[in-house]
Amino acid sequence: MNINIRKAEEKDASFLAEMILQSTRAGKKYGIFDLVFPSKDDAKVKHCIEQLTISSAKNHCHYTNFLIAEVDGKSVGTLCSYEPRISNQEAFMAALDETGCEHASLDDLDILRECDFGLNNRTLMFDFMEEINGFEDVGILKALMQKSLLTARLKGYRIAQTIVEKGSLEILLDYKKLGFKEVREKECELYKEKFGRSGLILLSIDF
Repeated sequence: MNINIRKAEEKDASFLAEMILQSTRAGKKYGIFDLVFPSKDDAKVKHCIEQLTISSAKNHCHYTNFLIAEVDGKSVGTLCSYEPRISNQEAFMAALDETGCEHASLDDLDILRECDFGLNNRTLMFDFMEEINGFEDVGILKALMQKSLLTARLKGYRIAQTIVEKGSLEILLDYKKLGFKEVREKECELYKEKFGRSGLILLSIDF
């Protein structure tokens, strides 16, 4: 199978929104963007996420942070890598305002602060590593990660990290297969209350 990895473009906004929502729900009924955009209409939530990916504020969901995997010209997977010093909380809130969608306020998003690991702003972060149904275990995620790490190395990075929900066994295993190791765990009562998961796990890779 020939897997092509390319940089995401603005035209990919709809696919990116689908993958972001799939990633944050991670097998749950609700994810963080169901809290950010309080609507029971999936189409509306996806539309609002789509606006985040193309906002002028370069938040962590911005399309320029993404790589897309293609097979036979079809988009089949995504991986986001971003620099927290650029794609920070201020950029995220500015992007939310740009969407034109009703969204939670900073005070409503206490969960983001309570469950924060206090990471180094110069650490490269990975997120939204996803593949569509039917393309599991064919090397999509490995190809995305290899390309992302190569790009990161060229930028001078030697360490990258990601955060996974406790209980998300499949995605945790995927990251470990790619060489990530568990660094810290954080119990988070508010996270458990909102999403039914007891907390988060920080993983890291040296490359």
